Amino acid sequence: MTAPEEIRREIDRIDQEMAALFAARLRAAEAIAACKREAGLPVCNPEREAAVLAAGAERFSDPTEQRAYLRFLSDLMATSRAYQHEKLGDLHVNVGRDGYDILTERGGIHRGGERFPLNRRVLIVTDDRVPSQYAATVRGACGQAVVATLPHGEGSKTLFNAEKLCRVMLQHGFTRADCVVAVGGGMAGDLAALAAGLYMRGIDFYNVPTTLLAQADASVGGKCAANLGGVKNPVGLFRQPCGVLIDPGVLETLPAREYAAGMAEIIKIAATHDAELFAALETMEAGAQPDAVLLRAVRIKKAVVEADEREAGERRALNFGHTIGHAVEALSHGKYLHGECVAMGMLPMCAPAVRARIRALNDKFGLPTAIPYAPADLAGTMARDKKGGADGVTYVWVEEIGTHTFRTLPCGEMIRRLTEGESL
Repeated sequence: MTAPEEIRREIDRIDQEMAALFAARLRAAEAIAACKREAGLPVCNPEREAAVLAAGAERFSDPTEQRAYLRFLSDLMATSRAYQHEKLGDLHVNVGRDGYDILTERGGIHRGGERFPLNRRVLIVTDDRVPSQYAATVRGACGQAVVATLPHGEGSKTLFNAEKLCRVMLQHGFTRADCVVAVGGGMAGDLAALAAGLYMRGIDFYNVPTTLLAQADASVGGKCAANLGGVKNPVGLFRQPCGVLIDPGVLETLPAREYAAGMAEIIKIAATHDAELFAALETMEAGAQPDAVLLRAVRIKKAVVEADEREAGERRALNFGHTIGHAVEALSHGKYLHGECVAMGMLPMCAPAVRARIRALNDKFGLPTAIPYAPADLAGTMARDKKGGADGVTYVWVEEIGTHTFRTLPCGEMIRRLTEGESL
């Protein structure tokens, strides 16, 4: 019998050879990425990858070896895509086999057909406040497209509408080879992703966010949910998109209030993760083009998602302002936008010096600077928040800009402190 040490030496020798081959493969991947960029083609080529996997399957007769090799090959291609994007300066969310590209380009919405494989049946999900030309532009890049236009607002984010989208796909003969594209804000993205995750046990989903809030936060990370029983987002799933296309140019048609709501999410990301970004927001003129701060916020969100895809740890920091914000949203019955509620919800969840800086930014960007409801009125919704547990409600606290910690308080104690103006 061969001694274990001899086997290990053989493995080490093979690993050394593989390292040299891997480096050569990366150099080839970088070269092909440059060719794709010059030709205006996306890094991801599903047809090519399928052909590589099919060829790989034929190299093994033993089923166990074949399955192991195909897993290895899939991971290798995912690594290659991430490497190409890094070399090209693009964004790639590296969450294993569910990794995807974030394409950021002014005018990019007109190149949707080049960026995404849309030559098939496509359900385009939008809402009645999104300028119709955006859905029409995406539709023009599709093989066979069906447009589903929902009423705007959180009231549409229901399981009934998710089922409605699935019925539309069923009626039009959609198969597992077809896909869903969201063209709109967070509501459209949530419902489109939810329907795509449920239909035929999951079909491809792409996101073309058209609001600042969706571009900066909601479109990245794979969380999708529906409202139920007056509670925000208690029913949902993690469904990573196959790709996200962020075109800052579409924000030029965004109403000022929607723009401000999106800035609230960027303030949230900066307050919890990036003091320099927060300082940039403080020097930024209200209503200025948000491209620079938007891209920086997206990069932060990408890094957080890569480190904690399923929100088991640090990703929970992105809930800053949401504990109270969701309660305000429920009580307002649509009076306030989600970003406005987050802007209010951040204020009690930070140290006094931080609160003053956040309130100043809220005021500059046209966001609320005070909560219009009594703490006792917030209690019922906060008690049902999905972040609650046996020990109370866990929330995000910002002691210093760019940092965060997690605290837990019984809901009653939280309400008492808020009522008496004490620090949480």
